[in-house]
Amino acid sequence: MKIEPITPKNHDLIGKVVDFIRDFCTQIRSVHVDHLERKWINIALLVVGLLVAIITIDAFFHGINPPSKVETIDSAKLHLSKEFAESNLGVQIDDQGNITIRMVAGRYSFFPKHIAVPAETKLTFRWVSMDVLHGVHIPMTNMSTMIVPGHVAEITTSFPKPGEYPVLCNEYCGLGHNHMWSNISVVAKEDWLAPSKLTANKEIKQ
Repeated sequence: MKIEPITPKNHDLIGKVVDFIRDFCTQIRSVHVDHLERKWINIALLVVGLLVAIITIDAFFHGINPPSKVETIDSAKLHLSKEFAESNLGVQIDDQGNITIRMVAGRYSFFPKHIAVPAETKLTFRWVSMDVLHGVHIPMTNMSTMIVPGHVAEITTSFPKPGEYPVLCNEYCGLGHNHMWSNISVVAKEDWLAPSKLTANKEIKQ
């Protein structure tokens, strides 16, 4: 028994799609649109085009992209991890002078409760959650990010001038959400006392 191969009629399918598009365009052109409505439609399309252009420019020229480095961690075993063990929380400085701040968010506080950092200095914050979704916001900085359980949130910032900066939770995490806060004391770079213990980041993470 000989079975004839089945050959799809692609040209018929393409023809139907072309006819559908042609009919759709014809119907659109036949619809009467008031001059004022057409004006606002054009304005809306221009705004959308402007936003797309801004996103494209930021992505290709300013390097602003969605986070691609996704680090996972077991939230239930933070106290057993080397990086986020209680002794490693707070401000750490490595052999190259890079400053990293590791903090843990948990209902209803940030740990450690208070840290001191230098002004006008590049700082890398690494945040983890021990329970539910939290958010961190520091006024007058670019620090505003979510802390998702099971993931490490990393953000780099600097404080322009000395002062007291509150650390606020901006994601509702329970009844004590309003009382979840911490404090960062920013001191002048020349007056800041670096931690006496120099700990390389790569050693902590091992």
